[in-house]
Amino acid sequence: MDVLIFLIPIALLLGALGLAAFLWSLKEGQYEDLEGAKWRILEDDDLPGSRP
Repeated sequence: MDVLIFLIPIALLLGALGLAAFLWSLKEGQYEDLEGAKWRILEDDDLPGSRP
């Protein structure tokens, strides 16, 4: 049972770090353009005549 004294704070710390990373990614705009990624996959930029 003594190990819980160490595991509970570590779990809380890791949860807080995950929440902080998620909130940071929201602030930086990671989820602004969810539609654009699926359309960029379909673009054929690697066609032979498309490069200068």
